[in-house]
Order: sequence, then structure tokens, then C-alpha cells
Amino acid sequence: MTTPQFYCQYCMASLLGKKYVLKDDNPYCVSCYDRIFSNYCEECKEPIESGSKDLCYKGRHWHEGCFNCTKCNHSLVEKPFAAKDERLLCSECYSNECSSKCFHCKKTIMPGSRKMEFKGNYWHETCFVCEHCRQPIGTKPLISKESGNYCVPCFEKEFAHYCSFCKKVITSGGITFRDQPWHKECFLCSGCRKELCEEEFMSRDDYPFCLDCYNHLYAKKCAACTKPITGLRGAKFICFQDRQWHSECFNCGKCSVSLVGEGFLTHNKEIFCRKCGSGVDTDI
Repeated sequence: MTTPQFYCQYCMASLLGKKYVLKDDNPYCVSCYDRIFSNYCEECKEPIESGSKDLCYKGRHWHEGCFNCTKCNHSLVEKPFAAKDERLLCSECYSNECSSKCFHCKKTIMPGSRKMEFKGNYWHETCFVCEHCRQPIGTKPLISKESGNYCVPCFEKEFAHYCSFCKKVITSGGITFRDQPWHKECFLCSGCRKELCEEEFMSRDDYPFCLDCYNHLYAKKCAACTKPITGLRGAKFICFQDRQWHSECFNCGKCSVSLVGEGFLTHNKEIFCRKCGSGVDTDI
């Protein structure tokens, strides 16, 4: 009886009594199979032969002996590892090179562990605590000061000012008027109720007023131009009897020379320099 022939699918060499590999139900001699189908190792660039273990990660292949940390060269076979810029690193090297450091304890925040981020810094979850009560803050609201981070109840207890108007806590910002704290949105004109936090304002009897309301309700009017005299930014004005002038408006009614710091004469509602007033029946 004749023995059936059994050939390599590629080189057609007889496979009788030899090792072979099946690929898609077709037999190949080991030599042909390795040459045609073997993957190449990322590390040594040599083919991973059929008799060797082929380790694969994201479409890349390594010999078992080549599958090592690119920094410390320790084997990664059956050990946790991470990838950084296509480099494979063991957990320890990855942590030292890539992981964040805790802002509080300065130790590495290990990959996979929960970390808290605030203002560009990182904490272990157990290190991110209220500076006063030492309880973890987690994702709860917090208020930050130079001395540390505080949960809202501790901040209100230790530091908070209360708005003079609404009596609620001022957590950030705010302004001070007459030594009293105010929320910016609560500091309003006592007349028209518009916000004054970025406006010039005047006060009357400890109440703030916008310039329009103050000028309308209280400001004296210049006897010359009839515009309000506010005294803002150190502006000077002149008072005589029951009349007031802006300093730039206190001029001779005839020649318009400034009378500030000079002697002057009056006639009815007019004021004159001595020269112009000498020809007018004036009041002393």
C-alpha cells in the first residue's frame, strides 16, 4: 500500500515525519511558516518564530525575553505596565516619570488611584482635606485662602464677614464702606438702587448715592455755571455768603480774570476784580 503524500503549501517539500504548522487549514513547514507569517519583535527586530511565545500589545509584538521596561529593563511578562510615548514602562518607572505628585505629602499619586485637582495642583483624595476640621473635601464646595483650603462651614465659622445689607456670608470679593463689609451686588445707590461697586459715589448721612442722585438731591450748584459742586477727586470750590463757585468759575464778571486768592467786589449777584469793580457801585 502506498503512503499518501503530505507537502508544504509553499515550498512543496514533503512533510512526512517532519514538524509543520497549519495556517488556514493548510500545512507549512516550520521554515516557510516563520519566513512568511512570523511577526517581528519591536525590540530586537528579529522574527518571532513559531516555537517562541509571541507577546502582543496594541498591534505590536515582542519575544518573551524582549518584553521589558524601557527604563529599568525589568521583565514586564505577567506584570502591570503602562505606555508613555509608545514606550512600555513598569508601574514603578511610570509613577516616577509620569505620575503627579501630591501637593500635600509630595508622594507619587499612583496610576489608577483617585486624585483631586484644584488650581493646577493634585492631591491624594485622603490628603485633600479642610485645613480646619481635617475632613476630606472631595467634590464638596470649598473656599481657598493663603493658609489652605476650607470647607464652607469651617470658612464661615473662622473667617467669613457678613454683608451689612443682606446679612449673608461674603465668600469672596466684597467691598468695605464705613468700615462695614458689603457684597458687591448689595452695595447700591440709596436713591436709584443701581450697583456702585465700579462707580464713583458720594455719601450723605452714612448712605451711599450715585453721582446723579447725590447731585440731584444734595449738591450745591455753582453760582456761575449752575452745575453741581461735588468736590470729587479733591476739586476745590469757593464759598461766599450763601453762594458757591467751582474754583475755575470764580472769575470777574467783566474781564473774566480768576479771583481765586484775590480780593474782589460784589454788586447784586455779580463779582468783580478790584479794577473792574471800582467803576461800579459795589457791596462791601
